[in-house]
Amino acid sequence: MKVTTDGCLFGAWAAEQVKSQIPIPIPIAIGTIGTIGTKVKNILDVGTGTGLLSLMLAQKNSSNIDAIEIDEDAYEQARENAAGSPFAGRVNLIHGDAKTFSFEKKYDVIVSNPPFYESEILSANPKKNVAHHHSGLLLDELLSVIKTNLASDGVFYLLLPYKRTGEIKKTLVEKDLSILKLVFVKQSTRHGYFRVMLAGSVSGKDEMETTIDELSIWNEEQQYSDEVRELLKDYYLYL
Repeated sequence: MKVTTDGCLFGAWAAEQVKSQIPIPIPIAIGTIGTIGTKVKNILDVGTGTGLLSLMLAQKNSSNIDAIEIDEDAYEQARENAAGSPFAGRVNLIHGDAKTFSFEKKYDVIVSNPPFYESEILSANPKKNVAHHHSGLLLDELLSVIKTNLASDGVFYLLLPYKRTGEIKKTLVEKDLSILKLVFVKQSTRHGYFRVMLAGSVSGKDEMETTIDELSIWNEEQQYSDEVRELLKDYYLYL
């Protein structure tokens, strides 16, 4: 499984969001304001692949991370990657199906770079179908996993195709989940949006303000933008 630029960008962004631990105000009752994101002890990475996202989170945070992967080859690679990292004691790899696995705790943060292509043509490679198509994990199923396993004051982070934004919002409403932050991502300043990075919570029925931002991976000179350099500087020797 190859490492993608948008996947690395998402990992860096999510790690910074968790690291900041800035309380996000949420309405928990009429006239009452609570906060989320203040303490992150346990993180779940759903569909970890080769473990990149978990390792990026571990590099920036002292949290304990459970990373679940259904594909055996990817799981073995992730396990080797975690074991060879400085964070081996905090990253626990699980070989299993997130839809049916019984997790022993509620998580302060759940992250996922889930399947992208639920409605598109399948690859001839069955492993790619599990990684990228509906045969692995539907968005609706992923959100059910999140709803079941996220702490009441927890936050989840997703990387998804921009073209599915409308569908994503509709499905979140159906699951009583809320959007806290949206970051629309362009490949360059000359392109339209192609990815969305999303932060959300389980406090679905209360209306809350959504923060919306955008960034471009490449600037007009076809160099990494300042925002992307800032996010990725601690993960790459050269940018």
